[in-house]
Amino acid sequence: MMNSYFMLFIVLWSVFFLVMMGIGGYFMFRKFLKSLPKEDGKSILDWQNDYIKQTRHLWSKEQLAFLEELVTPVPSLFRDVARDKIAGKIGEVALQKRAKQLTEAIIIEGYIKATPKRDHKFLRQTLIKHHVSLRPYEHLFEP
Repeated sequence: MMNSYFMLFIVLWSVFFLVMMGIGGYFMFRKFLKSLPKEDGKSILDWQNDYIKQTRHLWSKEQLAFLEELVTPVPSLFRDVARDKIAGKIGEVALQKRAKQLTEAIIIEGYIKATPKRDHKFLRQTLIKHHVSLRPYEHLFEP
């Protein structure tokens, strides 16, 4: 009787262990793919960090606080990655528009572009919660 419970425990532990290893491997592989250089010699992460460095001086404390509020719906385990991805996309938008300073419109546009389409429902809720009119940004939500 005791032996069968122990065997069941070992089987369940093995399944749990394999599932956790698979999940961890999946996220590590995604990070690896993002770090591979593209045709221009820079990876997605290199470009993201480059955009952040080039636009770091454009961020005010209020805008950084707004960015922090925008990423609060993201689970804390993934929040740092989400913050960097969103800040990188905001930097890219600011550089494309040759902005001398960041505006709320640039931050929101970068936030929408950095967010996967499957999360747009939650993104809309977050923007509405912050009293942001979605009308000027509807074209960014279209597929």
